[in-house]
Amino acid sequence: MEGPARTILPPSAASSPDESASELIPKNGAIIAILEAVADKQESSDPASVATPEFRGIAAEHVSTRVPIVDPDASGATIRSSIMDRQFDSATAIAVCEDERLVGVIKIEALLSAPPEAKAADLMDRDPPVVAAGTDQEAAAWSAVHRRESTLAVVDENGRFVGLIPADRIFGVLLEEHDEDMARLGGFLKGASSARLASREPITRRFWHRVPWLMLGLVGAFLAAGIVGSFESELEENVILAFFLPGVVYMADAVGTQTETLVVRGLSVGVSIKEVVRREILTGVLVGLALALAFVPIAMWQWGQADIVVAVAISLFSACSIATGVAMLLPWALHRLGRDPAFGAGPLATVIQDLLSVLLYFIVAVNIVD
Repeated sequence: MEGPARTILPPSAASSPDESASELIPKNGAIIAILEAVADKQESSDPASVATPEFRGIAAEHVSTRVPIVDPDASGATIRSSIMDRQFDSATAIAVCEDERLVGVIKIEALLSAPPEAKAADLMDRDPPVVAAGTDQEAAAWSAVHRRESTLAVVDENGRFVGLIPADRIFGVLLEEHDEDMARLGGFLKGASSARLASREPITRRFWHRVPWLMLGLVGAFLAAGIVGSFESELEENVILAFFLPGVVYMADAVGTQTETLVVRGLSVGVSIKEVVRREILTGVLVGLALALAFVPIAMWQWGQADIVVAVAISLFSACSIATGVAMLLPWALHRLGRDPAFGAGPLATVIQDLLSVLLYFIVAVNIVD
């Protein structure tokens, strides 16, 4: 006969958070250490008191071990009665385990609407989103989002069940990672905490979070001035060339920023650069061509100098195409080096794209303009 004590592992009866699933928690020392750190975090009222740095940023940091766990043969009536009057971290999903291994997940909606005699094996999703305990937290969260699931199962390296990540923590991870990427794209030295707390930071911290990347931009400005100065004689002969330089630089920056955003987000959730490189390069070429073709008739009507118009059009096309490549190369290189790809965007990519755009513009102009 099935009984609640055997079918459901009751958290309220355990003397510590991880003892509630002691029959299913793997005996692997690293996983036990992870769960102890997670339990300390979940019991603490101070979010900053978490776990050691080695567990930060991975799925294990957010896993809940105090969740309903049932056998595949448990009936709907038995499961419902067993989870009543017991405290769980999350009960929106019920883990179905056999021999310490996850075989499925039952949504609470399916359980509540199931007939009393229905078996867990018939109610469960046999292919729920599952990640390893050491999976990067952002990749883990996105795996649940892509599957349109609100709960994420976590297993160890041997496939044994560890716990569930509930919806509130999945959403929290996505918000944290979004803030971090936006901070880095915006040129903050620090990550997510700087972005969220920027409005309350003292002036000195605001200064040090922003100035390093801006100093890099200042170096780029000096280099750009040197490039422009080397073409002084050409500018004296054709002052009109100076009119279009800001536009060419801006358009290249805009195209590069669009590509950076797509690549950085893709790399952060496990999308390989190989999956986007061909389409992005072709898109950059088409965007550059479209901008150049749109520029030609308007510029000819306004200024009527064919050689200038052709030079600017070619520069627009080339700068936008190259900016797409730079915007993919920098995040990809940093990702291969184990750094956050967002560091390759923002001010760093802007400086490189600006210098290339200015140099390309004058090289084209010198060779075309009479």
